[in-house]
Amino acid sequence: MKSVVEFLKRRIVLISVAIILQLVVLIGIISKFSQYFVYFYWISLFISIAAVLWIINDYRSNPSYKIAWIIPILLFPIFGGIFYFFLGGKRLSKREKRKMRLIEQKINKALAPQRGMQREIKNLCESAAVQSKYIEDNAYYPLYKNTFGEYLPIGEAKFERLKEELKKAKHFIFMEYFIIEEGVMWNSILDILSEKVKEGVDVRIIYDDAGCLLSLPYKYNEKLERIGIKCCVFNPMIPILHVRMNNRDHRKMTIIDGHTGFTGGINLADEYINEIKKHGHWKDSAIMIKGDAVWSMTVMFLTMWEYLRGTKENLDKYKNKIRYDTSIVPNGYYQPFSDNPLDDENVGEIIYLNLINKAKHYIYITTPYLIINHEMMRALTSAAKSGVDVRIITPHCADKWYVHMVSKSNYKILIESGVKIYEYTPGFMHAKTIVTDDKFGLVGTINMDYRSFFMQYECGVWMYNSSVVMDIKRDFLNTLEVCREMKIEDFQDIKWYNVLLVSILKIFAPIM
Repeated sequence: MKSVVEFLKRRIVLISVAIILQLVVLIGIISKFSQYFVYFYWISLFISIAAVLWIINDYRSNPSYKIAWIIPILLFPIFGGIFYFFLGGKRLSKREKRKMRLIEQKINKALAPQRGMQREIKNLCESAAVQSKYIEDNAYYPLYKNTFGEYLPIGEAKFERLKEELKKAKHFIFMEYFIIEEGVMWNSILDILSEKVKEGVDVRIIYDDAGCLLSLPYKYNEKLERIGIKCCVFNPMIPILHVRMNNRDHRKMTIIDGHTGFTGGINLADEYINEIKKHGHWKDSAIMIKGDAVWSMTVMFLTMWEYLRGTKENLDKYKNKIRYDTSIVPNGYYQPFSDNPLDDENVGEIIYLNLINKAKHYIYITTPYLIINHEMMRALTSAAKSGVDVRIITPHCADKWYVHMVSKSNYKILIESGVKIYEYTPGFMHAKTIVTDDKFGLVGTINMDYRSFFMQYECGVWMYNSSVVMDIKRDFLNTLEVCREMKIEDFQDIKWYNVLLVSILKIFAPIM
């Protein structure tokens, strides 16, 4: 009985119950009004028609996302339009728009492109220059050369390197993660952070409230503040129907003294280092960079901190503290970048499309989800039909059965077009990487799904002619040895009810 009471007290249960009650009350009010006022039906119908017209004429929205809303609205015209105006779209208040503009201006000012860098890379490779220029002009993050990168092919490797570098911190440690969970990984890191606070190091943490809803106690940020660690919670979960609940901070990065940065798919929880088994063996990856490019990551964090905390950060103060290790030998070009869902520029998706469309020999991708729109599907199939060796590794063990079903539903058309799909048989593939032609690579937090491309804050590092590119390729080929290639035969004799279920799920894939 006590365990039942404790379960009912959990914040996710309380929030879920509150939202369900709001839905019930809203439906009840609408139903009640529709019984007594005929014109209420016509008002609701008008709202639904207005919502459909708004969706159709919104040139910024993805077509698949539009369909995912239009179908429910047409099926349930009394409720559909009203629900869309509660939960759909990406409306910003004037205050939020002003804050976003200030952040963009601050990023532009702090990250002035290095003189001659675009000209230099253009002389080496026209394709590299085009891709890099897009990131610089649309995400506002410049290209760097004086940088060293190290690829970390598994969570355990990232954990060890992270602890080593944290212990060296002299001035500041900035950490931003979607998921933090108490356990071996986080507790070990927290011990180091606590010691660093005592040494006078400025330690700051941002975590996403939805990502940590089941993994951290309520008001955990206050506990961190009490031990001297400054903490912000991104987009706190509240029991109110609102579109902003869809926008999550999916970024994962650590910045140490402005000269060392980490990012990739690895959160701060024990399944990421295989201390616990949730979905078999957890395969993930990360990148550590040292040098000039880390300044972009520092600015990413500080502008997000300023946005959440409502403070004004003097970026020059942090830049002046940076002391680079002169023994580090640069190895290629690096361009860290961030993407946000509120600026109508799908940076992550377009970077993926640029890498795929400009590949001439091979494209190797790892992703936990393969829920892609028409543009991405066409890019992958066109590349394969043109003779490019396109291979994708996805999980064998699902973390969400319905998402996995939608991912698998895309296999058949990809395989028929010449794309090779492999499932990671030991467990769950969570790495988000792409490598092409021994020249280009990307390590980051971006899944190949609608949430990452259109609805979440994401980050990554684009690379050209870096030794990390070849490390990603070697890791991919080594991983293939424990993968099973999916064949057309695997999709024959599928039960009719599974086909029906997948067909329904695919409609709602963009809002899963």
